Amino acid sequence: MNQIMAAAMELRCWGGDWGLPSVHTESLIILAYAKFSGANITVSPVDWTWKTITASVPELLCGDSAVQQPTQILNFMRKQRFNADYELTARQGADTMAYIALLEEKLRPALLHTFWVDAENYINLTRPWFASRSPFPLNFIVPSRHANIALSRILLTKGEAPLHRISEVEGRIYSDAKECLNLLSYRLGTADYFFGNLPTSLDAFVFGFVAPLYKASLPSGSLQSHLRLLDNLTRFCDNILQVYFNSDHLYG
Repeated sequence: MNQIMAAAMELRCWGGDWGLPSVHTESLIILAYAKFSGANITVSPVDWTWKTITASVPELLCGDSAVQQPTQILNFMRKQRFNADYELTARQGADTMAYIALLEEKLRPALLHTFWVDAENYINLTRPWFASRSPFPLNFIVPSRHANIALSRILLTKGEAPLHRISEVEGRIYSDAKECLNLLSYRLGTADYFFGNLPTSLDAFVFGFVAPLYKASLPSGSLQSHLRLLDNLTRFCDNILQVYFNSDHLYG
């Protein structure tokens, strides 16, 4: 049963680079969780041959189902009996939800700012990367659309009116993100994974958020510099890449 379902699952997502299976946080979360849970997924990266790109990337296709958003996709995969969390206690399940909420509230705004709002990174890294992989004529539109969404989302997450200038909240965004990384590092300690000897959905989320920041060649990288001081978090990313993605040989 699992073999049949697994063979039928296709993930449409942003592709890999920088030694990662995807440069995109949401896509990376799902790719990691699929590996952790033993799901066999066909990966279809966005490239210039696509006719269109919707806001629903990543998207999991399975039979008549099309599922978006990492949380919904993971729930769908669990229903197919691909569950990396089956050994978690109720307390660990609650901790998982709390840490994912922390990532969304404290780390995501700084990641969005680093890749999409910081002018140096956007012009030299993010915009060329996404433009080169988007179909014509969307390659002119996709990066700026992502950047506008990122800016709105940062201000919304920080409870500021969209009319606020981003510079007014920049300092708080980065101090919150550094605090979040410190908490994750403290929680991980010397372990390979956050709960026991096997990775779970929390590991997939942390990997998805942290690995692009760790591996990207950022011209402007204050948050990256902070992350690289936290040896256990960078080792955590390297370990997942080595154990779960080493045989794929897909990434630049």
